[in-house]
Amino acid sequence: MDPEAFLDIANQVVKLKMFPYFDIAHCTLCALSVREDLGSGAQQFSRKHPLACWLSYMLVVFAGGMVANGLLAEPILAPLKNTPQLVVATLVWYVIFYTPIDLGYKLAKFLPIKVVFSAMKEIYRCKKVYDGVAHAAKLYPNGYLIMIIVGTLKGNGAGFTRLLERLIRGVWTPTAMEFMQPSFYTKASLVASIIFILDKKTELISAPHALVYFGIVIFFVYFKLSSILLGIHDPFVPFENLVCALFFGGIWDSLAKILGRGQLKEGETKDAKKTN
Repeated sequence: MDPEAFLDIANQVVKLKMFPYFDIAHCTLCALSVREDLGSGAQQFSRKHPLACWLSYMLVVFAGGMVANGLLAEPILAPLKNTPQLVVATLVWYVIFYTPIDLGYKLAKFLPIKVVFSAMKEIYRCKKVYDGVAHAAKLYPNGYLIMIIVGTLKGNGAGFTRLLERLIRGVWTPTAMEFMQPSFYTKASLVASIIFILDKKTELISAPHALVYFGIVIFFVYFKLSSILLGIHDPFVPFENLVCALFFGGIWDSLAKILGRGQLKEGETKDAKKTN
């Protein structure tokens, strides 16, 4: 592709307006995640506890903004001030949970629709990560760690509120901590935050901002579609295993086990000789 044409496409992606179409895709997938988390009792729960169902869903939809605002000492409920967004989110929730013959849920689960919505959500995620980094940079120009944290939370806030979201629905799962087992989306948002910081604050990245942004969008979309179509869920795992082995005691623990087994075998041999 001609470089100028590619750059023009990148600029168009940067300027994309998220409301309402990308918000609809985001809300639809959030509703699907809540419903699938409820399991086989989703319909019964939604009819018996509609308020708890709606509150937990809204927490998933606006989790990134609410958690980031709480950490930045800004109003936690500020993400809920946009009435059109609230209306769209509520309508999507109703369609997924309450349409006759479960038509809304079945359509959202239809593979071509799910693929399109998933790609749109990843574009939405990239926008959220960038907005989080940019907002934190305005408040703390030299606070690089804060920028990374806020960008990551904006990208996958729902992962960090899963414990509370389930608690609203009456389920206590204390092991559901994103810090213990970070999902791919948390890791990808963290990496994207670092790249945006390098692009914004340093001269290490010489490419135009639009190309950097578009590259991250492609990264998000590619691996999301790979997880749906090919079953590739976390490409970071091999690198994590290598880093843990090299820098977090993996090699030394393995050597200690091998040496311990060797000493144990030597001891057993000596005891056998004494017995004879």
